[in-house]
Amino acid sequence: MTITITAFDRSPDGGRGLSRDTRVRWALEETDQPYEVRLVTFKALKESGHLAVNPFGQIPTYEEGDLALFETGAIVLHIAQQHSGLLPADGNARARAIAWMFAAVNSVEPPILEFANAKLLESDRPWNDERMPIVMERVRGRLRQLSVRLGVAEWLDGAFSAGDLMMVSVLLRIRTSGLLDEFRNLADYVARGEARPAYKRAFAAQLAINTRA
Repeated sequence: MTITITAFDRSPDGGRGLSRDTRVRWALEETDQPYEVRLVTFKALKESGHLAVNPFGQIPTYEEGDLALFETGAIVLHIAQQHSGLLPADGNARARAIAWMFAAVNSVEPPILEFANAKLLESDRPWNDERMPIVMERVRGRLRQLSVRLGVAEWLDGAFSAGDLMMVSVLLRIRTSGLLDEFRNLADYVARGEARPAYKRAFAAQLAINTRA
């Protein structure tokens, strides 16, 4: 059965790898799974066909046979559970890797998204100058905690896992802000993730869509 995922026909990030379909592509590349991509316009996101798969009108979605999934974390977890390469064989290590997946989207990503929204969508608000330092400190707080936990290790818990895939994907959102550079071990951690051949293939595939004529 062919795996089909959805992606923006033109991503808001212009192909910089920040769109969430990149996370799913990366997981599929890490596990050597072939897949097809169905491109979706912003208009199509709100139409009944897409809403039947993702009721919130977002991308990516994942379809394989009679299985249809939405939510990036759930999709990546499914891929990791079905195919070797993203979850350890040891039960305890496997559970910890899954915990890091949840930590990426539940503990680290929310303040990062708050920062992105404050910077991109609220910069003209009269209260933004006062709010931005507060928002940035929330991000720093999470980065500080993560930096301490990572220490000098290469990955979060032994070998590279789906937890690292999700965490690196989240941290990439603030790479251009300069905040990540305040934590050298985290910047190096993200660079290691980007250097993985599977990530490079996923990034190139998303970029190709957004730079086509």
